[in-house]
Amino acid sequence: MSCDVVVKYRLESMPAKHVPLLICALGMGTLVMCADCRGQEYLPALPADHPAIRYYQSPLDDPVTRLAKQLQSGSAKIASSGDGSGYLASLLEHLGIKIDSQALVFSKTSFQAPTISPSNPRAIYFSDDVTVGYVRGGEGFEVAGVDPEQGSVFYTFNANESGAPALTRRDVCLKCHQGPATLGVPGIFVGSVIASPLGIPPRDGAIITDQRTAFKDRWGGWYVNAKGGEQLDRANAVASNPAEPDILDTGRNQNLSSLTGRFSLAGYLSAVSDIVALMAFEHQTQMTNYITRAGWEARVLGSDAQPDDPIRLQLNSDIEALVTYMLFADETPLKEPIEGVSSFTQTFPERGPRDSKGRSLRDFDLRKRLFRYPLSYLIYSRQFDALPDDIRARIYRRLYDILSGQDETPKFASLSADDRRAILEILRDTKPGLPAYWLAKPRS
Repeated sequence: MSCDVVVKYRLESMPAKHVPLLICALGMGTLVMCADCRGQEYLPALPADHPAIRYYQSPLDDPVTRLAKQLQSGSAKIASSGDGSGYLASLLEHLGIKIDSQALVFSKTSFQAPTISPSNPRAIYFSDDVTVGYVRGGEGFEVAGVDPEQGSVFYTFNANESGAPALTRRDVCLKCHQGPATLGVPGIFVGSVIASPLGIPPRDGAIITDQRTAFKDRWGGWYVNAKGGEQLDRANAVASNPAEPDILDTGRNQNLSSLTGRFSLAGYLSAVSDIVALMAFEHQTQMTNYITRAGWEARVLGSDAQPDDPIRLQLNSDIEALVTYMLFADETPLKEPIEGVSSFTQTFPERGPRDSKGRSLRDFDLRKRLFRYPLSYLIYSRQFDALPDDIRARIYRRLYDILSGQDETPKFASLSADDRRAILEILRDTKPGLPAYWLAKPRS
């Protein structure tokens, strides 16, 4: 199954103030299939309380857990800026998140839904392994960190009983953050809706988006700033006519370089919602979920499972899906170049690493696709390295067979010979722990 999915929200006739009871984070609901679209697989949930997983009990080593311990011990202090954003800038600095990653969503798709609207959007900031959600005037911040083994773990940041800023784990978030849209494991996803002028999402029609989603279906309920190009999407628009709730007012909402006049920018750390940052975030959400699922399945399966065990068969399929996604094999091509409006396009590639020729998997293309060298930068993540040895070995084998030209399956036809050669060379220079056979000269 390879389709975008429409998430059907059962809002009934519920007043707007009760929306967060049904929608938290980036969405929840009953899934119905989209008849003519392409995108991620939607998989059943794996048991978080399985003895091999112990999601709720196992010790954690994600960046948020480490910062929480430092705050508790007093070795780290989060300071308020004194402006409308409060502790936000200091929290981002402690978590290593750059302000230029800001993306703004105005649909009421968070537990703080009553506070969110087109005039008061929710800001998302991210690094490779941490995501922070901020609502101006809201009750604390939403924070998620990636543990190498458990995947995404959820927290809230606000003042504790003594009035000091603190991070608190929130396992209740799995009610929305573990399901078909996150590949059945705890995770984050990006949703696209047709919102009302108040930001209320429809009863049905939310699409979960990533690199495979057509532009015309992306970013409903989000503000998106870009320079150049007129590829139609759902951004910056609402459905203002109650008689036509599925029709967005797209006039003069495409290709915005500024949000001036859309809402007051006071209390936000940046004046834009950058298209390149949002596209990188989309990729990262499902890549993280794929890695989490492969690790969980391997641990649930164990070493003594039979060859025909259903979980083993599912794991085989999921490893192939992970590799396909990691190589951007089914990425929707850009019809024309795009250009961001913040420094993210420059600062993100600066994180490296770079090979002897100065190339990095973080380098953007932005003419025909997102990245110049189409292999996910999350291959450098602690989460990837923490995969069970046999699973990581299988992924390396598939990647090598494809990149060396031994596998010429049509679904990888978007990877040119130059692409494959460059990715091989970059990884040989920059990725520790590659199997020995990766050092062999590839077939011409």
